[in-house]
Amino acid sequence: MRWVAITVALACTAMHAASGVTLRVGDQKGGNQSLLNASGELAGLPYRIEWSEFPAAAPLLEALNAGAIDGGYVGDAPFLFAYATGVPARVISVVRQNSDGLAIVVPAKSPIQKVADLKGRRIGTGRGSIGHYLVLATLAKAGLRVEDVNLVFLGPIDARAALTSGAIDAWATWDPYTSMLELADGARRVADGNGFPSNKSYLVAGLGAIRDKRAALTDFARRLNRARQWALQHPDQYADVWAKSTGNSPAVARRWFARAQIHGVPIDDALVADQQSIVDLYAKAGVINKGFSVSQAFDRSFNIADAGGKAW
Repeated sequence: MRWVAITVALACTAMHAASGVTLRVGDQKGGNQSLLNASGELAGLPYRIEWSEFPAAAPLLEALNAGAIDGGYVGDAPFLFAYATGVPARVISVVRQNSDGLAIVVPAKSPIQKVADLKGRRIGTGRGSIGHYLVLATLAKAGLRVEDVNLVFLGPIDARAALTSGAIDAWATWDPYTSMLELADGARRVADGNGFPSNKSYLVAGLGAIRDKRAALTDFARRLNRARQWALQHPDQYADVWAKSTGNSPAVARRWFARAQIHGVPIDDALVADQQSIVDLYAKAGVINKGFSVSQAFDRSFNIADAGGKAW
């Protein structure tokens, strides 16, 4: 009982510290805003959230670097790419998901049937994105070099148009885009992210926000992780809210959420070691100038993520 009383007292103190704060949050495809709405976790906020919408991680991280937002959710590979360029931010919370939705896709009638068939082909993806990472890792596993394909760096909207028109032969992308292509266009996957370490997403925050808005960030991270637990139990309800808020098909959301199974995980030594391989691959491929220890990119002081607010 004494432990419960202390926990409640600390939570009340944190809520008071967060009052009056505006947390500027970057979102991708409405994912987190709709999740918090659907789960009811936006009720009783002691601070205000100012949402900004982005189509992918790269522009979100550019906004973070410019100080236009305080933080947001991004894939592991794009954040580590941005961190290598000096973006002043840290990872404060991590989720893991299955990697079926991270894939290299081709049109239904494409002659490309396997990874070896990608040799000499044009593959679209975002520079430094999880799609970029997937291409590098897939080629290396198949014994191919980066020079064996033609990488075309495009944002999601341009990449889908290029794939449809035949300007590129394949697109290395992620959900919800993978599900959209499969359901609407009959696209096929020739490779996916299973077996590779890039299956994490980060809640990242700028150094200024960590210093000045810690209480709000901590509360926001806890609400998101409670909401993810709720979503695992109510996937269709979450899918309907996401589809309505973004104007997409509920079928896309249901496929995405069902196969992703997104859930929070602690920032520990095993996770950091796992993520180091992403930086090592980027450095080896010349995507970043030199490797670095990823441990410095994680702030473990926020490592409170379960539904009760207890430390992992």
